[in-house]
Amino acid sequence: MSGTLPLALPLDYPIYVRHGVISELGSIVQEAAPAHRYAVISDTRVASLHAARLLALLPADRSRLFTIPPGEHEKTRARWAELTDALLGWGAGRDTTVIALGGGVIGDLAGFVAATYMRGIPVVQVPTTVLAMVDASVGGKTAIDTAFGKNLVGAFHNPSAVVIDPALLETLPPADLRSGLAEMIKHGVIADATYFDAILRELPDIGDRGALAPAFAMLITGSVHIKAAVVAEDVRENGLRQTLNFGHTIAHAIERVLEYRILHGEAVAIGMVIEARLAERLSISSSGLSVAVVDALTRAGLPTTIPVGVDTGALLLATKGDKKNRAGSVCYSLPRAIGEMDPAEGRWSVGVSDEDVLSVLTSL
Repeated sequence: MSGTLPLALPLDYPIYVRHGVISELGSIVQEAAPAHRYAVISDTRVASLHAARLLALLPADRSRLFTIPPGEHEKTRARWAELTDALLGWGAGRDTTVIALGGGVIGDLAGFVAATYMRGIPVVQVPTTVLAMVDASVGGKTAIDTAFGKNLVGAFHNPSAVVIDPALLETLPPADLRSGLAEMIKHGVIADATYFDAILRELPDIGDRGALAPAFAMLITGSVHIKAAVVAEDVRENGLRQTLNFGHTIAHAIERVLEYRILHGEAVAIGMVIEARLAERLSISSSGLSVAVVDALTRAGLPTTIPVGVDTGALLLATKGDKKNRAGSVCYSLPRAIGEMDPAEGRWSVGVSDEDVLSVLTSL
């Protein structure tokens, strides 16, 4: 494969990160997940940009593109049923590989299709957004949303390979690129202060040059390493992996209340600020943590306050539908400092009272 090697990671599947690596997808798929048929699942927007090039790398008579409209609101049981029925109608058997071409929504949905189709078939993740590259494509989480909350129906289903080509980001709108930066900043907060500082140093160049910034691929690789290391320690999210949810309990509530009219990374940015302030209120962290988080997010062009008109009571209620809750308690994974999370005596998350959460929500 032209000398391309996967990253050296503690996972049982290869992850490739390199400009132009998409041109080697055919060889990568053939090695990692050879199949009789290849089902490329994408959304119509991404497919119009990248699907023709990808399909040209696969056997023409044994490959097919399946698309859905773009957007989080499409990650539903109905779309899952539509896609699985389409695969059945095509005659796809267990010797089929799914290729997920798109952002986090497609990665989650196509991954869930693969996890459940005929009790499980291979999936290769080809993320096309920053957020999907550094987060959703790595770790094997697949899911769909319900009226009760986000990602509440799903399965753990590791990909056979992940192919990350930063060149695909050149077509990404600036707002979506900033959205992905939220997850990268999160990785620095939860695991690596040096990486956090590296992001801050590169933010001006990223702001000017976007995905073309020379350091961007390096930062993506850094995030992938952090995510992979955490996942390898706790595949089923019973402990350490919960640290990856920093900012997400509040973020998912914001997304639900706003009916997903906000980018995921924007919601995560706001969620990180609120949860950093929760850590301060509970004396888990020092008083300067939230200031550092707000500073980083502001430099990245991300929001740090709850949108005007959002009811804090509704947000609080929405947190109660989070899948991470235990024994009726809303749980949060909270940092002690930049690069260090509170282990909470090995639980890696703590139940927080409604009073404490509401106090922080109303202070913003």
